[in-house]
Amino acid sequence: MIGYAFMGRAHSQAWRVAPRFFDLPRQPVMQVLVGRSQDRAQEAARQLGWAEVATDWRAVLEREDIDLVDVCTPGDTHEEIAVAALEAGKHVLVEKPMANTLAEAERMAAAAERAAASGVRAMVGFTYRRVPAVALAQKMVAEGRIGQVRQVRCQYLQDWLADEQTPLSWRTDKEKAGSGALGDIGAHVVDLTHFITGQRVAAVSGMLQTVVPERPRAESFAGLSGVAGSERGPVTVDDVALFTARLESGAPAVFEATRMAWGRKNAMRIEVNGSRGSLAFDFEEMNVLQHYDADAPAGEQGFTRILVTEPEHPYVAAWWPPGHGLGYEHGFVHQAADLVRALAAGEQPTPSFADGLAVQRVLDAVERSHEDEGRRHAIPEHEGTSLEGAAR
Repeated sequence: MIGYAFMGRAHSQAWRVAPRFFDLPRQPVMQVLVGRSQDRAQEAARQLGWAEVATDWRAVLEREDIDLVDVCTPGDTHEEIAVAALEAGKHVLVEKPMANTLAEAERMAAAAERAAASGVRAMVGFTYRRVPAVALAQKMVAEGRIGQVRQVRCQYLQDWLADEQTPLSWRTDKEKAGSGALGDIGAHVVDLTHFITGQRVAAVSGMLQTVVPERPRAESFAGLSGVAGSERGPVTVDDVALFTARLESGAPAVFEATRMAWGRKNAMRIEVNGSRGSLAFDFEEMNVLQHYDADAPAGEQGFTRILVTEPEHPYVAAWWPPGHGLGYEHGFVHQAADLVRALAAGEQPTPSFADGLAVQRVLDAVERSHEDEGRRHAIPEHEGTSLEGAAR
């Protein structure tokens, strides 16, 4: 695994736990943790359960005892590491968003396609697909439980940058992060829409805004609001991303991603309205899925609260008795288990790099639409396709 901060900690916990709760055909061995600092990596490895450390990821790729490379670094390094790992014959897991730019994502997807011919697989870490309530929603849509998808609305609301005294970090630097709220959290709700509906976004019209254009530099931040003379630097990414869209069927969708919504810690929400009902999910109540059945008798209609903790629900049988909810970390465990099973079976794990590229194309189209004063931009694979009236 390369990188050991927020995502590295989550992935490490998943690799430790997955084989203890799921019957896996292969046993993950947490062999090497790679970081820039030998001392800091050593301490992280001790804490997170890795056998050894290294500071040169290129040297690690030459080792025959490494089968899988888990990339948990900022987005500006994803392409170089992932492509090199695939060319070295290593399976790859890369955190989302897959890349910082569309061109990088295209090169990564091409490398994954070449590697697949030799049985080498690549996967993107859109972990929210593995939340049991989300997986249940996807299953219900696929089974036709809400009929034809007519409309989708998505939000991802956070507040960790709402305070203008919060200092700069790599996530506020376009060169390292690629974008702000759009790529960091907007990518998640785009992928959820693709996953749950089974349709991809075909066209968008969007706007981006940087609400706080300057922030304290981390080294000069005193932790106090309004400190006189604190050195400040520019924020080069968006704080808010808003865009409307059409799916492949022509169904309309609306998306909002912001890190400026006071009081919203991790409110990732999606509602899908169909011809026979609706589904609604909010990650801040992650063990619940709301279902409205329009075919129910008029006197019995209303949203039904499904507590997704039964052994019949996706992934849940491996865990606790009904009613004992799961948490954020469990999605990463499910991701690790699914990845190991797919690799052992010689199958393509999902979401693939092609799926990650599909999300990146949407992000790129939103940026282009913003630069074009909100004009509608088709996703490249849907360029020239008329969607008018397609959802009727």
